[in-house]
Amino acid sequence: MPTGLKASSSVVAIGFEVIESAANTFTQTNVDLNLSPLDREVFVVLSVQVDPSTPDALAGIDTAVNAAITTTSQSALVNLSNSNCLAFAGNSIKSAGYVDSGVGFTAGLLETPPATLDYIGIIATNDFFVSVQGGNNLGAKKASGKMYGYRAVASADIYAALVQSEVLSA
Repeated sequence: MPTGLKASSSVVAIGFEVIESAANTFTQTNVDLNLSPLDREVFVVLSVQVDPSTPDALAGIDTAVNAAITTTSQSALVNLSNSNCLAFAGNSIKSAGYVDSGVGFTAGLLETPPATLDYIGIIATNDFFVSVQGGNNLGAKKASGKMYGYRAVASADIYAALVQSEVLSA
């Protein structure tokens, strides 16, 4: 348990899904956690599983579908190098230079943390964001998944620091 927090729920799983508004277009949706700011409630993230769609298999063209889970709204797809990114996953088919087929790749970057970590993130504001973006696909793609964690009540100083850090890093 992180210092300054007291669990107020058992572990919960929150499902999510986002569908591109058009093929190969960055699309983001927010998922409301219904946290109570008056009670200084935060969400402690234990793990995230992200499942992007399979990209289109097009001869001679590289295709991809990438997805990210972030604590703040983004204007473009980010990866784990962004401090607000909790999880990133991608599927791609490399077929540039091939006339009839390609090779598929999947990147699931630390979807579930090692057992030595107490948590992978703390969400202090009321929601988190799910984004998806395809590359060179003929149709719109999606990403879905689950976030596992629990609600906790923070001390006043910890809550203020968490909210300020999250909002200022947006």
